[in-house]
Amino acid sequence: MAQSLSNILIHMIFSTKNREPVILPEIAQQLYSYMSATAREYGSYVHEIGGVEDHVHILLSLPRTISVSELVENIKKTSSKWIKTKGNVYTAFAWQGGYGAFSIGQSGYENLRTYIQTQKDHHKKISFQEEYRMFLKKYGVPYDEKYLWD
Repeated sequence: MAQSLSNILIHMIFSTKNREPVILPEIAQQLYSYMSATAREYGSYVHEIGGVEDHVHILLSLPRTISVSELVENIKKTSSKWIKTKGNVYTAFAWQGGYGAFSIGQSGYENLRTYIQTQKDHHKKISFQEEYRMFLKKYGVPYDEKYLWD
């Protein structure tokens, strides 16, 4: 086989520093577009991106040429620098130190896309912390609560 092919789907989640509600509606779509463009620069394709004021969900394809940690670091670093140029309200913007990255199968693709598209509805009923714990449980990730939040 001469070609190396892959289809590795990742559900990535990360919040703003201290879960501050600073991703304002007037900048959110521009931020998501910028983050998607950054992912493309690293060979990734963003299938869906969305969130609310304090966090982001990204469904993306992981390229064969970069690790999850490198990809998330580059997305967070470049988007943080970008948003700080968008006005005084964003000069102290920062992402949390950590992130969640979970592999999903093709069978979960459409449900996850819908879930990301309807973030505002979900967060009328559930906080980011509750949602994140739910995903850790769903994906079978052990964790220690005292190290979960920065």
